Order: sequence, then structure tokens, then C-alpha cells
Amino acid sequence: MKDHLLVIHRWRDGYARYEDYLDHEAYDVTYVTTNLGLPSVPAGAAAVRMVPATDDFHGVWPAVAHLSARFGTPRRVLALNEGDLDTAALVREKLGCAGQTPDELARFRDKLAMNRVIADAGVPAPAFADAPDEAAVAAFAEAHGWPVVVKPRRGTASRGVVRLDSAADLPLLRTLPPEPRLVQAYCADPVLHIDGLWTGEALGPWRASRYVNTCVDFTEGEALGSVEIDDPQLLALIGEFTARAAGALSTEPWVFHLELFAGRTPDGAPVLHFLEAGYRVGGAEIPFVWREVHGIDLMAAAADIQLGNRPDLPVPSTWHTGGWLLVPLPVPAPCRVVAWDLPAAPDPNEGPYTSVIPPVGHVLPRIGGYEHVGARFRFRGTTSGDVEKAVLRTAARFHLECSAEVTAPVAGRRQTCGLDR
Repeated sequence: MKDHLLVIHRWRDGYARYEDYLDHEAYDVTYVTTNLGLPSVPAGAAAVRMVPATDDFHGVWPAVAHLSARFGTPRRVLALNEGDLDTAALVREKLGCAGQTPDELARFRDKLAMNRVIADAGVPAPAFADAPDEAAVAAFAEAHGWPVVVKPRRGTASRGVVRLDSAADLPLLRTLPPEPRLVQAYCADPVLHIDGLWTGEALGPWRASRYVNTCVDFTEGEALGSVEIDDPQLLALIGEFTARAAGALSTEPWVFHLELFAGRTPDGAPVLHFLEAGYRVGGAEIPFVWREVHGIDLMAAAADIQLGNRPDLPVPSTWHTGGWLLVPLPVPAPCRVVAWDLPAAPDPNEGPYTSVIPPVGHVLPRIGGYEHVGARFRFRGTTSGDVEKAVLRTAARFHLECSAEVTAPVAGRRQTCGLDR
């Protein structure tokens, strides 16, 4: 009887190339997925079970139990999307499988635990505290000043992040769904994201990028872009800081998506502060840019780690420069694409090298994350300046028109998204 490998999977697009990571002939590889994720399940899957949502352990468990009864207890459980890490850890714990447990995952998923580890290691970061209620937030602000940021302790894609500018804003917390939260001192510095591999002793391949707009801006209807940094002095500082943070969070290999605040001292010297880290490959277009621009599959390393193997990724002698852009929907999902337009760039180097734009008539679902958005673009260039110019040009000239899909008997809305900057 073949060993059983179980995959919890949610992407429709090819973020992960499971055929390259798992031998579907040597193992019974089974998948728990959703309707949206089904198209990218490999044809060689031994079995597939459908669930409404992969981040709902209680909904996933009956599918896991069915597959385990049929193929045996899985040797390993693989989940590469951050939203599914908790589900996979609970499955491993309940089945007694090898791999990361909920306790081992906690420092990467609970932002309070994460910040405590970072603080204990002496890595610079904004002040923080648990935020169980308004009184705790008010007490924190009295000690550290306004404004403050309150966020879910377990959250992704800037979900539920709010800024409070004074005590008058505290009632806003009552409008949020009940869940554990963290409060932090507000930092106005630009945010960088650093993606790569920590080998357990040192940094493997890694890249640092600066956001064009912010993740919070994206949730409020603004385009979100990213451009890789090519400043050698800044990169040296970022590399040293990233190694400290990654090593503090784990002495074992892990693939990271790390976010930092990058500011300046009064005399102009760069200064970095930790924001947060994800135990996974970065979202948005990061997996694709790494494969297409840098020739490295970070997902392969993340899969190796979860399979109990030591990842081995090459470090290029020369790096190219990549970037990406996400365009939000102009109306809330679900919505139907009515029209879109992107005038051709005068110079091909001033545009994306590839794009993912839903066709006219396509209905975009109501689902979180950065896959099912208005449009996705990827860029490559010689310098950061070249890539940023192409990102900004595309954001300014792309036009998307959608109409809301409604289930109640009221007239649908039609709006456009021009993204002038």
C-alpha cells in the first residue's frame, strides 16, 4: 500500500506546482479543496474531497476523515496558503501526523505571541500589547500616545486593521466582530516586505521590496503595487535585520514573508522596525515573480519543509528586478466584469510582462485574499526605478468596469475603476 500525502488547497491559479513537489505515482496524494480551487488540482490526484472553505477545520475534518479511512493516516499534511496553516496543524494534531503542531505554529499566526518573541530577542519593533477591550486600548494609548493601530491577532491581508486617532474613536471597536486583538503604537514609516528562505542558520535566497500604496489602502479601494529594491546599502541593512528576526522566530528552516517599517533618523540614516512575519511564501504575485523573474520556486522550499525535507534553493549570482500590481474591484464582490481597457505602452518595457485580467462577463466571487481581484500584473526590469515607472503607468491607465451581482430584487449598480494617480 502506498503512503498517503494529504494536501489542503485553495488557489485556482498555479501558485503551487504540486506535480513538481509530490510524486503522484509513488504516493496516494489526496486533496481537500473548494470549488474555486478544483481547476488547479493535479490530474494525478488519488482522490479529491470538496469543502465550502479550507480554513474551517470543522468543515474540513469530515473530508480528512474520509480520505484517511480510504488511504490510511497521512504521512504528511501539506498546506501552503497562510489561511490554511491552522487547519493543517489541527489535522496533524488530531491524526498524530508528523509536522508542525498548533503550538509550534502559534508564534507565526498569533501576532501577540510573535511580537513577544521579537521583543525578547531585542529586535526593534513598535510598542504593543494585548487588546481584549476598549479599556486595554485606552490604557495603552495613555502610556504610548495616539494614534494606535488595533488588529486581529490572527489575521491576513490587513483584514480588520483599524487606526484610532484619539479616545473618541474607541467606540469603533464595538462595530468589529469579536475576536482576540493586538494594539500597537502607530508608525508612519513606509512598509517593506522581505521574502525568502531561512535555512536554520542563515539567510538563503531573499528579496526586499517596497510597497506602492499599502495593504490597508487596498482594502479601501486603492491599487497595491510592489517593487524590488536595488539599493545595495539599504539591502545590506535589511539583510542583517531580516536574519535577526527570522532566526529569533525559528532555529529551523522556514520560508518567510516578513514586513518591516523603514524610516529615517533625523540625520537621514535608515532605521528599521519589525512589523510582522508570515510562515509561508508571500501572497499576491510573489510566487510567480520569483519563478518567472528569478528562476526560483519558493513554494517548492515551503513544500519540502512541510514534507520533512531540508530545502535547497540556489542563490543567483545576479538578481534581476521584479514587481507586481493588484487592482481592486470597483464594486463589492460578487460582481461581473463589464469592460476593461489598458492602452499599450509606447515602450514594451514600460508595461507588465504578463497580466491576469478576468474576461468580460466573468463573475468574481466574494472571497478574501489577493487572487480574485480586479486585475493582476507582473513586471521585470533593470532597475527599481524602471519597474516602479511601469507599475505606476499601468495603475494610472488601466480601466475596469464592473456591475454588482445582487441576490435581492434590487437594481444592480455599475461603476468604473480608473485608478488615476
